[in-house]
Amino acid sequence: MENIIDTKNPVMVTGATGYVAGWLVKKLLKEGFTVHAPVREPKNLTKTKHLNVMADESLGKIKFFKADLLDKDSYLSAMKGCSVVFHTASPFTSNVSDPQKQLIDPALEGTKNILGSVNQTDSVTRVVLTSSVAAIYGDNIELNDTPEGTFTEEMWNTTSTLKHKPYSFSKTLAEKEAWKINGEQTRWTLVVINPSLVVGPGTNPDATSESFNIVRQFGNGKMKSGAPRMGLGAVDVREVSTAHFNAAFKESASGRYILSGHNTDLLKMARTLLPKFGNDYPIPKNSLSKTLIWLVGPLLNKNLSRSVVSKNVDLPWKADNTKSIKELGVEYRPLAESMTEMFQQMIDNHKFRK
Repeated sequence: MENIIDTKNPVMVTGATGYVAGWLVKKLLKEGFTVHAPVREPKNLTKTKHLNVMADESLGKIKFFKADLLDKDSYLSAMKGCSVVFHTASPFTSNVSDPQKQLIDPALEGTKNILGSVNQTDSVTRVVLTSSVAAIYGDNIELNDTPEGTFTEEMWNTTSTLKHKPYSFSKTLAEKEAWKINGEQTRWTLVVINPSLVVGPGTNPDATSESFNIVRQFGNGKMKSGAPRMGLGAVDVREVSTAHFNAAFKESASGRYILSGHNTDLLKMARTLLPKFGNDYPIPKNSLSKTLIWLVGPLLNKNLSRSVVSKNVDLPWKADNTKSIKELGVEYRPLAESMTEMFQQMIDNHKFRK
């Protein structure tokens, strides 16, 4: 697979200080790109220090700009002269009190604002959008209705709402809006990456993501009595980075790409940690019964509604990652490798209490 990599023009990465974007920025800098990084607080060295260190150790350069997803034209200066825009910024959290304000608005309005600026910036020829498999399906039970018992890029989430799985709803709305805006013009092409649950070590040990919150519960005792057999996909953050990079610079890349290395579940993910960490940390070894989760889940976590439990727990998840392998050259590493390195990084940075 040949990529056409021309480093003379800068590229822009939204969410550059985030978990998913970290490895992408590192790759771009290594290749010699100038990376434009729009952030809320460009002078906040706590959040940008690791990126500056990356740049110092690379051929490329990084430049920070002040911008906000909900500020319509705030990305224009950062985007000026860029050939590629990577839009990775979107909230991923389960700790939500106002889904419209915390999830829908940043995802949907942010996408509108970014792509509105792309339409005003003649130098941009390709946009790579970080979406999610959450835009492809709503609940695991829907696997029963797929032709081959597998989720594919042709499918869309039609069941999530503001009240039922609002994060999935936000990703669906945002991606559909991106395709709509793309279809209204012919100058720039859109490629969409749809990752499953992203795991693996971060470039910034203090990065926050729902992935870290889940893995933290494997080690802090919150799941010591057992983990739900909730089927899901998992993918290493470094593979997600590779996919974004190749989606930008391989001319033939097009459409959506499911990025998921493993059809797994929460208990299987936890068990990958047992060989190395099982003697020192309360890694869950057993599953919790669906009946118990159905009864007490909503009391412990409002996102574990009885509807979510009935449609996802003890139900498998399976997706087809063939397109990402064939067209983007992604090679998926073992899940145990990703989980072990992520867990060890969290230990090293004192994220657990024994």
